[in-house]
Amino acid sequence: MDGDELADAERRVWAAMPAGTRSTLAGLSGADLRSLLLTVARDRASTARPSEVVRRWREDRFVRPARTDPRVLARVEARMWELLPTDVAGVELSPVVPVGTCSAVAPVSQNRVVTTMRASEVLSDPTNALAIEAAVRRRRQSEVHLAAAHRVLRAQDFGSAASAHFRLFALVSSARGTGSGGTEARLLVRHLSYWRTVLAELAPAAVPQLHVTHFGDQVVRERLADTVRPALAGGAVPLVDEPERTRGRGYYTGCALRISLLGGDLEIGDGGLTDWTARLTGDAKERCLVSCLATERLVDATSH
Repeated sequence: MDGDELADAERRVWAAMPAGTRSTLAGLSGADLRSLLLTVARDRASTARPSEVVRRWREDRFVRPARTDPRVLARVEARMWELLPTDVAGVELSPVVPVGTCSAVAPVSQNRVVTTMRASEVLSDPTNALAIEAAVRRRRQSEVHLAAAHRVLRAQDFGSAASAHFRLFALVSSARGTGSGGTEARLLVRHLSYWRTVLAELAPAAVPQLHVTHFGDQVVRERLADTVRPALAGGAVPLVDEPERTRGRGYYTGCALRISLLGGDLEIGDGGLTDWTARLTGDAKERCLVSCLATERLVDATSH
């Protein structure tokens, strides 16, 4: 449901409510509002019948099982864990995160997130959650590198053929900026090198590529030219400039990444530099790079 559709639904619902309902609900404390919503949920669940549950199971895109063979997916993700550098800490994330985890640090509408009744939201992007964990760990570590594999759920409709939930293997790195783009370049080389290793081993016949775009940041552009590209030169997986890309501008800062198969036609991953840990720690010197790969897309593309 996009913003316009949700606005129409909101207007219809409030118009059907008694006068003063909205202001009364807005005046409730967080605990009282949660109690009210839980009561409503309990009442609605008490009327659910088995046939209705089965119908929802068939028709609701949020609950339908994924099509990918979990045994194949588990083997692929296990190998991705094995290929990680030893200084990357694995994190088993909770299925839910604090409400606003995405929208508080990035230009993401809360309408795209499945919000719960308990001041939390269903995890929709592991990179945002890992950025919060990285910000917490940065208080006691000079540099943080984290990874997670998680099934995420998103509220926007991707079309009848696409699932609302899918697995992502994500990396987040955070460190203090040292000036002249040196930290950014080092983090970019780290992430891109890992994804190149993964693609070279798990998808060599699928024409894998890594793509990079800078968003007008002169320092980042220079480091891409004199540090990142030389470090990624050669090898079976090329690093391709993608200057025409505009998607992600404003979400990523300075530079965006893309991971693809089939010569660039099938996107299986994305990432870029962000200001998330800087905002979460209140320290403008913090640098953060996030990237992720959709493991089910990788499996589907390489198993046929």
